[in-house]
Amino acid sequence: MLFSLLGNLPPIFVSLLYGDGMAMAFFYSLMIIGSTGLLLLIFTARTRKELGTKDGFIVVTLFWAVLGTAGCLPFLLSPAIELSVTDAVFESLSGLTTTGATVISGLDSLPKSILFYRQLLQWLGGLGIIVLAMALLPMLGIGGMQLYRAESPGPLKDSKLVPRLAETAKALWYIYLSLTAVCALAYWAVGMEFFDAVSHSLTTVAIGGFSTHDASLGYFNNPAVDTVAIVFMFIAGINFALHFTAWQRRNGRHYLLDPELLFYSFILISVSIITVIVLHFTEVYASVSESITKGVFQVVSIATTTGFTTADFSSWPLFLPYMLLYAAIIGACAGSTGGGMKMIRILLIFKQGFREVQRLIHPKAIIPIKLGGNVVSDRVIESVWGFFAVYVMAFMVMLLALLATGLDIITAFSAVGACINNLGPGLAGVAETYGHLPVTAKWILCFAMLLGRLEVFTLLVLFTPMFWRR
Repeated sequence: MLFSLLGNLPPIFVSLLYGDGMAMAFFYSLMIIGSTGLLLLIFTARTRKELGTKDGFIVVTLFWAVLGTAGCLPFLLSPAIELSVTDAVFESLSGLTTTGATVISGLDSLPKSILFYRQLLQWLGGLGIIVLAMALLPMLGIGGMQLYRAESPGPLKDSKLVPRLAETAKALWYIYLSLTAVCALAYWAVGMEFFDAVSHSLTTVAIGGFSTHDASLGYFNNPAVDTVAIVFMFIAGINFALHFTAWQRRNGRHYLLDPELLFYSFILISVSIITVIVLHFTEVYASVSESITKGVFQVVSIATTTGFTTADFSSWPLFLPYMLLYAAIIGACAGSTGGGMKMIRILLIFKQGFREVQRLIHPKAIIPIKLGGNVVSDRVIESVWGFFAVYVMAFMVMLLALLATGLDIITAFSAVGACINNLGPGLAGVAETYGHLPVTAKWILCFAMLLGRLEVFTLLVLFTPMFWRR
């Protein structure tokens, strides 16, 4: 019911403001989704039980699966855009999971309300991701995220879902809304029209990547716009537990002491330097300043899994497109709106690998893995390796499934990589749009989006018989 209001009322106001004739499509969508929610509420109104861990898995999965599917209604009901059910669900799921892969072309000519709705879907999904990562995944023990149980805000120290979850969500809402407002004002100040500034702020802070123009942020051809985007994509890619702590303490000193943030900064800076050097010496751009502007923007956008573009990075020379795709697989920080495997997991994998080398030299030595001076338990390391193994296997299975639909290897590999990491743009056949892909391939990629957004285990655990046993 809340989704029906938050998702449809703002586009109705935008439609009325610009007179684009789309208001009724959103009104019908609001009534259908809202009445369905009301019906479910009536049936369950008298139930008073605590949510347990199993309920947590189901609620988290259904949040994106059900709302992502319901979100397709405005696309189906709108007379201004012709999408099949498959394409409408794909676009909606891509929005809510903040993937940013689109099946729509000709964005510049679409009604303002439809454009705003796409941006709004990503913004709502981004907030949901933060609450998921900060308050639910640690309790469910997903892929090493229990690491934050003792450190993160809110109800993480408890073993079940409790009312303090609402307090955490409220504080995160204030932070998220404040970042969005400042980002919109910054875009507006550097020359964007107000509608574009607000629309792009929604998807920048959500690390979504949807745009109101086919050329994405490249449409504006404005280095100041690119700079604002870089700053806010970087901020949104940081663990919101750090933002939460800064909000509470009114002090940002802890940012400099967080090992994941330092590793995140190191990866972005290193990949940016390599990219700029290659672009300059291969003479892709005429000047050093353009190589720096285009290179750094694209690295931050792809590595944080945002997916904005100011250049066709898929046509860049040598290894650059694949290096950027690998950076997206690493992704942003845990507890952020970004996708990918998350920096904290990659950092722990590196540390575990180095420990194994040390054990070869000193077989009997006890060598703990530490993060920020704290010892990480072996149980967390096992969870991280388990996550990595399942991630790779899921990637391979979906890659083979896409190849079976007739796609070439580069298109299939980058499409799976872009969707399971919630990135959006891929290489070769999916560099711009996913609209021409076979129907089967689109449904496989819808599953990939959900799998990546739900940190793999949350979704896969529902397919195990053990989960459903009492």
